[in-house]
Amino acid sequence: MLDEINLLKGLVSVYSPSQQEEGAVHFLVSQMKDAGFQTEIDAAGNAIGFRGSGSHEIMLLGHIDTVPGEIPVRIDGDLLFGRGTVDAKGPLACFTAAASRLNPPAGWKITVIGAVGEESASHGAYHLRDTRDRPEALVIGEPSRWDRITLGFKGSLTIGYTYQQPSAHSAGKNGTASEEAIRFWNEVVAWCSQINQDSSTNYSMLSPTLHSIHSYTDGFKDSVKMRIQFRLPPSIQPQDISTRLDELKGEAVLTHDEGIPAYKADKNNPLVRAFLPAIRQHGGIPNFSTKSGTSDMNIVAPLWQCPVIAYGPGDSSLDHTPNEHISLTEYLKSIDVLSAALSQFWSQASTATP
Repeated sequence: MLDEINLLKGLVSVYSPSQQEEGAVHFLVSQMKDAGFQTEIDAAGNAIGFRGSGSHEIMLLGHIDTVPGEIPVRIDGDLLFGRGTVDAKGPLACFTAAASRLNPPAGWKITVIGAVGEESASHGAYHLRDTRDRPEALVIGEPSRWDRITLGFKGSLTIGYTYQQPSAHSAGKNGTASEEAIRFWNEVVAWCSQINQDSSTNYSMLSPTLHSIHSYTDGFKDSVKMRIQFRLPPSIQPQDISTRLDELKGEAVLTHDEGIPAYKADKNNPLVRAFLPAIRQHGGIPNFSTKSGTSDMNIVAPLWQCPVIAYGPGDSSLDHTPNEHISLTEYLKSIDVLSAALSQFWSQASTATP
């Protein structure tokens, strides 16, 4: 039988920032194989394990990479500290443990995936989207607390800003390159504030973040570079941002990634109907949430168009922090809830099948 605490601790102990996930992938595949899963590592490097067989599939899609910054792994009372305990090895270990407890009914298989690259370019999720068939249902592994169901995530767009001008004495009348960059940033903030005037929730707001700014000179030209990330509500598409920034940039040069639109699942779907009683069964009062970040849900769900939610243990306010940790009690309770929810889902599916 799978040791659920050691599964999580072992997975967290293998440091796996984006593009360095191989050790964690092999650890998870080994754990799944020992627990009776059929396993593989696909062409993108994703860890995949499944139980059961048949044409109907429920997919539990987590991510195995983390942001950089190794945190010594330790248990202090009920708390496990380490990079990825919350985002998102806690949810991924929950998926693996719950699936190991279950025997899918005839015609069904349950697939657990630890995707690579979610914290960078989501190349693991893009590979899955483009190479795998649409599952019957999809659960995304992101921290939401054990008694919450996450329905949506904001989109994202990253902008690169570069501005150059001839060098001049600081006592001269012309402004500096850095001042021009700050002018642009202030106009961006003012534009977002105007858009957000009627927004009632964080999920509906357009949120800009200045991730970096760097100025330099070679003695002939003064230059400044900035990296700005936008979190997009459903009402704003990536192209909307690009169009407006072209109007504000002046003589600067802008670059941008492809951008990812926001996504929100339908609350009236069979996964939600399975999770609500499962949470109540274990003493919780179910809640719904939407997240200000972006996840692999945004990548795969628009194409697959299947019932989808995000679920997983952990306090998302600890994502990416030096103090990242998870309650082991909550982790174990989330496994109980997920196991019960999946059993409920299959029960509903068999009742609905003629």
